Amino acid sequence: MKISVIIPSYKPQNWIYECLSSLAGQTFEKAEFEVIIVLNGCCEPYKSELLNYICTGMRGVNVNLIQTGQAGVSNARNIGIGRSKGEYIAFIDDDDFVSDSYLADLYAIASTGHIPLSNFLAFEEDADTRKYTSYYITDTYNRLGRQGHPYQILPVRSYLSVPCAKLIPRKVIADRKFYLDFKNGEDSIFMFLISDGMKTFEFTEARAIYYRRIREGSAVTRKKKRKEVLANSCKMICAYTRIYIAHARRYHALFFVTRVLAAVKKIVER
Repeated sequence: MKISVIIPSYKPQNWIYECLSSLAGQTFEKAEFEVIIVLNGCCEPYKSELLNYICTGMRGVNVNLIQTGQAGVSNARNIGIGRSKGEYIAFIDDDDFVSDSYLADLYAIASTGHIPLSNFLAFEEDADTRKYTSYYITDTYNRLGRQGHPYQILPVRSYLSVPCAKLIPRKVIADRKFYLDFKNGEDSIFMFLISDGMKTFEFTEARAIYYRRIREGSAVTRKKKRKEVLANSCKMICAYTRIYIAHARRYHALFFVTRVLAAVKKIVER
């Protein structure tokens, strides 16, 4: 198995079917990737609905639906990693989706030894229209993605604030896991934790796209109280520092500094 796609899901809405449909339509050989859906903190009717869709809409795709009573995206991703078989791991949120060449184009670069990074488009939508919007990761792709050569970690650091829009070698993750005790920022901490195994990065062609749906009330858009932001940001700074100090020679010093400064910025801006 070459690629394991991990999708955490809590009380999934209809968006998840667009996500799954985009994976069923991949140009990548279906025998070479698996989709692991981790339904967390809920069961019925979601489990039955997903099983029905998998049987009718994802024929030929290796799909593993896992249910756990413990809610939490980080725990769900950890479960998915533990059950995965692929040489590479891809993370997709259940309300996002990908273009049909996404996995094939990412794998073509991964097989050369670089960490592949895809194009990234964020959008908002109402009942009738879909409006693409500015997003910091999109800005990075537009600036660097068409240069056609590998990059070191600093120029592409915006991509390391999220686990999606890339393939991560299993050997890079090893036995490391997402932290479970953060309200926000666990993605960034996990990516920093495993960044010691990421040396060079290369962008795919523009056609390989990760589509991010911006929703009101999501973790991205939800307004947070100053006290909550302060506590979580301080906790993140401590986590970055512990990781870096424990193995300073393995991590990029300036990348560590940028992670800490990003957490400080959240405090100042509040």
